[in-house]
Amino acid sequence: MQSTKSNFSVHVIVIFAINIMMITPLFSQNKPIVRMGSVNTHSFDEGWLFSRYGFQPDGTRTEEPKDLESLGLDDSTWQQLNLPHDWAIDGPFRSELTGETGKLPWKGIGWYRKHFIVPVADAGKQIFVDFDGAMAYAKIWLNGKYVGTWPYGYNSFRMDLTPYIKPGQKNTLAVRLDTENWDSRWYPGGGIYRHVWLVKTSPVHVGHWGTYVTTPKISDKSALVKLAVTVDNASSQKVKATVRTTLFELDANNKFKLKVATTKESLVEVNSGVSVVTTSEATISTPKRWDVKSPNRYVAQTSISIDGKIVDSYNTPFGIRTIEFSAKKGFLLNGKKVQIKGTCNHHDLGALGAAINASALKRQLKMLQEMGCNSLRTSHNPPAPELLELADKMGFLVWDEAFDTWKIGKKKNDYNIIFDEWHAKDLKALVHRDRNHPSVFIWSVGNEVPDQQNVPLTKELAEIVRREDPTRPVSNGYNDPDNSRNVGSPVAMDVMGVNYFFNQQPKWDADPRYANMPTLGSETSSCVSSRGEYFFGKEYQNWQISSYDYAHPDWGCTPDEQFRTNAKFPHLLGEYVWTGFDYLGEPTPYNSDETNLLNFRSDPSKKAELEKKLEELKKSNPPSRSSYFGIIDLAGFKKDRFYSYQSNWKPEMPVAHIFPHWNWSERIGLVTPVHVYTSGDEGELFLNGKSLGRKKNDCW
Repeated sequence: MQSTKSNFSVHVIVIFAINIMMITPLFSQNKPIVRMGSVNTHSFDEGWLFSRYGFQPDGTRTEEPKDLESLGLDDSTWQQLNLPHDWAIDGPFRSELTGETGKLPWKGIGWYRKHFIVPVADAGKQIFVDFDGAMAYAKIWLNGKYVGTWPYGYNSFRMDLTPYIKPGQKNTLAVRLDTENWDSRWYPGGGIYRHVWLVKTSPVHVGHWGTYVTTPKISDKSALVKLAVTVDNASSQKVKATVRTTLFELDANNKFKLKVATTKESLVEVNSGVSVVTTSEATISTPKRWDVKSPNRYVAQTSISIDGKIVDSYNTPFGIRTIEFSAKKGFLLNGKKVQIKGTCNHHDLGALGAAINASALKRQLKMLQEMGCNSLRTSHNPPAPELLELADKMGFLVWDEAFDTWKIGKKKNDYNIIFDEWHAKDLKALVHRDRNHPSVFIWSVGNEVPDQQNVPLTKELAEIVRREDPTRPVSNGYNDPDNSRNVGSPVAMDVMGVNYFFNQQPKWDADPRYANMPTLGSETSSCVSSRGEYFFGKEYQNWQISSYDYAHPDWGCTPDEQFRTNAKFPHLLGEYVWTGFDYLGEPTPYNSDETNLLNFRSDPSKKAELEKKLEELKKSNPPSRSSYFGIIDLAGFKKDRFYSYQSNWKPEMPVAHIFPHWNWSERIGLVTPVHVYTSGDEGELFLNGKSLGRKKNDCW
């Protein structure tokens, strides 16, 4: 394995699984995988009870009673619901709430309870509950006993219920969430907004996210697959266990296909209460590589046997591919150059809120793919497992991001207040969950963090990630790239992520510290528009923005200008446009969010100008509650800009998009500008059969 800072070349390919697992008989290969991991996993989404305290949707406050986790509590009047659940998306929108978080009442304290029975036959098993995401400060009790906590609302986590479970009897799981003490720059949602799973295993079993697949040697003839398997022993005595893994092809419906290889058995001795990692390998002949155009996948089914009897089985979907990052050659996937044509995306799904919905998410990704998008940046937090599964299946590359803040916060109560205690745990959880996904090709430790020039801290975070997965590069989204480069903090990175400010790239190409460091536009453009709104002589009116695609905040630029920048610096790896879809919150320019000032930390005049604008906005209390950045609007309708990107990102596709519309009774006798987005070399415009002239496409 090789991991150099300036020219990151990886022909070891880790490719991971898709947070899926089987709700099938143990060890079966006849039914589709529905979740990565232990085959004895069951959806735990149905039959929950919910009650809200603290801040209420109407602005009043209800005090939180004591002992809501207790077994004797009468919860018969609580709301009945199934997960995933976002407690805030029902609204109401309230004008006095801030636009940066969507003017929705997401602040509150939520309690969830679930009564369930596990069969008597499960006595002696390990019982876990896995949360894909719960916003925020999750605390969990079972049968009145405190189980544990996980504060970061975007991360997935597991809780061990075994010490308190009562097989054959009613069990009560209680979950407390608190967003009153959590701050956000965008709409985060509230509640158990991702899926929950009940996992049952033998006391001797594959650990949580306990497989790690790499492919250190790949050719057209063969691929060497290496597996590291963590075996947990929760029994009361030392055991001798046999570990064996069989590899299969995996189809687009998560069904096992052709068996392609089997590892040799490995015998491990595991003492009571400890974990042991065992390694094995196998060779796949004529491997089918994972690629953005042909996202082939495999699955590794690992079994643990004791005295000849299989006691645990674990599924790990993965892919085979090579990645290489070079300041000279660009980004190479399986040896071929791929230009990153990406979008940044927040996690909400518009009117559906933060509650994950795989069908809605797939719809979004299909639209982005139609536009020519081949990569996704998970702005600015760990994504839902479903996003990575879809990316694996559909052929998207993923910039997998951990944090929006480090030690210094952007808001009073954002991640900064738990950073010291939790950053290492959260980073490890993210990498362990996602490191087998073939779609994940870059780890990002942060976005526009105020302490991005902290050299020791940057190095510490990068080394945590490399320790858990040395096969992918580490990056960071820098919105002060010049000062950060001056002090040397990006030296700890493998790929330089730059947000907006590219003008001094030649200077850094000449600096020996960065001459061999690949650069990627981690955030670009920030063009703003309202679908179907066209203004003449003024871009901003009535809390809307003209769709002529000229408008952008001072730190951004038009799409055409960014296309020209990409052409000017062809060694840039590509770009992530801010954003693919409109999202709830951050309604720039009608937004009084002071974190916008962070983009002008080194330009006092710009900062002062923006401070004045923000003060004026606070007084006017804009009604805006969602972003204008999207190439596609909140409901999933394409803005005109969609065709600008499509014509640039899919030049082989004939594209001719003419706008605006023609319903202008008030403009009779006036000149109405007509714009054309096309992939052609030139275009000719006709009005009522008469040519209005031809123009060459020289936009970039």
